[in-house]
Amino acid sequence: MLILQKNLRSELKKPIGDLYSSLDEVEDFLKSKYYQELLISVGDVTTQNLQKAGLIPHLGIIDNIVERKPASYDVVYDNVTLNAKNPPGVITDQLQETIKKAFQLVKSGFRVLILVDGEEDLAVLPCILMAPSGSLVLYGQPGEGLVVCDVDKVIDKVKKFKDKLEER
Repeated sequence: MLILQKNLRSELKKPIGDLYSSLDEVEDFLKSKYYQELLISVGDVTTQNLQKAGLIPHLGIIDNIVERKPASYDVVYDNVTLNAKNPPGVITDQLQETIKKAFQLVKSGFRVLILVDGEEDLAVLPCILMAPSGSLVLYGQPGEGLVVCDVDKVIDKVKKFKDKLEER
């Protein structure tokens, strides 16, 4: 298990990738990449917005919570659903194993939705570390917009950050 210490939280408040004010701002770019690259979304709003735009994530990770309240909608699409427990502020071994399994399923042609019991926020980190080269990981930046991470451009930054997490 990896634990996010309080002193590192402010570092994670900064976008890991490129910040866009909304999906509209980057939708054409994503559609141009959609058939060549993997699209990975972390978060209920991000996953639902992509779905509404016709960009079904190859891997979506949700927890059915939006800004600390139960989501008012269901994310539903043709997928394999996996489950993982992951309390706030940590990345459990179970979540990491589930993400690894999800990427194997995606490679076999499936779309995968991981439903997290707990909190999915930190799932961005293992997704970036495990995603194939060329993948895009998207997540919401509360109150600011959508962050798009080109895995190849942010992997070194994420590896350095992961090394700062407490391991248990």
